[in-house]
Amino acid sequence: MGGAAVSWLESKVAVIGLGTTGRAVMDALGQLGVRAVGFDLKAPEGFASFESGNQQFVIGGEAEQASALADDFGLVVVSPGVAPHSPVFQAARNLNLPVWSEVELAWQIQQHLGKDIAWLTVTGTNGKTTTVGLLGAILEAASERVRVVGNVGMPIVSVVMNEDVNVLAVELSSFQLYSTQSVEPVASVCLNVDADHLDWHGTVEEYAKAKARVYENTRVACVYDAADLVVENMVMQADVTEGARAIGYALDVPAVSQIGLAQDEDEVLIVDRAFVANRHTQAAALATLADVAHFAGPSPSAAIIKDTLAAIALARAYGAYSKKDIDSSAVVAGLRAFHPAGHRRQVIGEVADMIWIDDSKATNAHAAAASLSGFAPGTVIWIAGGDAKGQDFHSLVKAVAPALRGVVVIGADPTPITSALTDVAPQIPHVVVDGHEDWMYSVVNEAVALSRPGDTVVLAPAAASWDQFNSYAERGDVFREAVARLDEAWQTPQELPGD
Repeated sequence: MGGAAVSWLESKVAVIGLGTTGRAVMDALGQLGVRAVGFDLKAPEGFASFESGNQQFVIGGEAEQASALADDFGLVVVSPGVAPHSPVFQAARNLNLPVWSEVELAWQIQQHLGKDIAWLTVTGTNGKTTTVGLLGAILEAASERVRVVGNVGMPIVSVVMNEDVNVLAVELSSFQLYSTQSVEPVASVCLNVDADHLDWHGTVEEYAKAKARVYENTRVACVYDAADLVVENMVMQADVTEGARAIGYALDVPAVSQIGLAQDEDEVLIVDRAFVANRHTQAAALATLADVAHFAGPSPSAAIIKDTLAAIALARAYGAYSKKDIDSSAVVAGLRAFHPAGHRRQVIGEVADMIWIDDSKATNAHAAAASLSGFAPGTVIWIAGGDAKGQDFHSLVKAVAPALRGVVVIGADPTPITSALTDVAPQIPHVVVDGHEDWMYSVVNEAVALSRPGDTVVLAPAAASWDQFNSYAERGDVFREAVARLDEAWQTPQELPGD
């Protein structure tokens, strides 16, 4: 072990935030015998007034947490919700204390324990969860001991400490990457970058800088969208392990060192020219787009196809690293076994002569644009709005306007959406539904009023849910319940006057 590892193992560690991640961190440090003090703004369930051995728990505000760091702490581990401009971060900087994410701690623990676990890391504004899910499914189909962890699923520290795995599919948010320094992924990808979480990062540039960290120290393959010059530049600028390759993915015939698509009679093949014996003269057909039809439909969106290509590229990179053949049979089986997480462009029913789609997870403009792509002109009723997080929606409205027949606007402050609609697409009718009791049922009925038979209603808010809900999942659930009630109403025969 190096000096840095000894230092943190012998330090008193401040753990800021006692949610799921913070609790997992406290547990891992406790197993290692490291002195740790957990801080939170309020008492989490089961943690009030609790002390045991090397573990202490303190309930207090941000100012109290910041001042406490001067009390002989050697390391600060922050939850993803703690922003760089917070008093805790500022105090740590003033005291020259290292600040780690749970991700960084998990990597350091792995080195301390001497475990050989390959990390495949995924970030991006949108598509992360789908990509790590696809990646996990492919690796599982290849009989690898894999866990999907990070920003989704189980905290990484828990898996590293307690499970026998040989590969991790790691979803990383910009919050986590901000305080991650030394992780050495086998392969990595940034799917895309669009303005998001500006309230946390401050600027688009700082947000992108955090995302770019995913490529640092990559050992085998930096995977990227070959059509995205911003992300390609991240790859070119990354300080990687010598020998690591840039591997692109594309929606057309792949060039050398790319994974892409090729037409073969009536099928669209997914083709690898990156991880074959001679990529200059050879290619390997790994799957077809028909293999994703069960969750993406017969005409999958460009966003879904790109997520699929990225997942396959990461899996193939792992195969090259581990000397295991992640072949066509594993890729096909993994794609066919995959089912997306909830509230991600899920078709939830055919009601009132329309298709209804729940994409409540589309919490920013980039995600909403992807969600509304691929529809015939003038066939979509868009449900949009929520906590705008400082976003401007004029560009989004301009991009999606051709697909729209009408818009139902939600959110405590509908102005960011309505102003963009008025300025950019005044020809598209929109209606605002306020937050009265049972208002989501009013939303779905307003959608019906704007529609024609055969249309598609898409909940893709382009905004966070926190102004009216506890989470995007709750927002999606309430939407689903309202659609179910609408279905019941349409199935119930109505008495006509005079009957």
